[in-house]
Amino acid sequence: MRVIAGELRGRRLLAPRGWMVRPTSDRVREAVFSALGEIEGAVVLDLYCGTGALAVEALSRGAERATLVDRDIRPALGNIEALGLRERAELVRSDVPKWLASAASGPGSSDRFDLIFVDAPYRLADRIGPELDSLLPPLLAKGGRVIAESAAGRPLELACFERIREKRYGATLVTFFAGGG
Repeated sequence: MRVIAGELRGRRLLAPRGWMVRPTSDRVREAVFSALGEIEGAVVLDLYCGTGALAVEALSRGAERATLVDRDIRPALGNIEALGLRERAELVRSDVPKWLASAASGPGSSDRFDLIFVDAPYRLADRIGPELDSLLPPLLAKGGRVIAESAAGRPLELACFERIREKRYGATLVTFFAGGG
């Protein structure tokens, strides 16, 4: 697994064996970022970040900063540190819905994200949509996009946003949503 493009192009991403992570494949990441186009200066939120591959790819392509949230941030931390991205990345060890609830109402609640990646465990994706529907809208910047990766057979639905694109890659479904006013 490697960074596809940008300043870190070709650099290796680590996905430790035996850890409960399912990194977004190179093929899917390449397709997602091709569809996104220019992301220079974007502020990124990577939920259920796992190895941090999506946030790392965004930072490599010119995103200003990224916040990565997961219950276990060790896989992402290894990649962030190995690639020298510590100054542009904030890693948050937390349950995603709990963090989202506090981020939307706590100190710094004015933070908005241009891109929000949601790559929940496939077994949860079809069940967390209603909860995310109430938690994500306050965090998405005007003109921002949410990119959800889920199993094609158990898609993540976000009724609070407009679905603008959907593409299947084998067993993986990637859905782009627009919102934020």
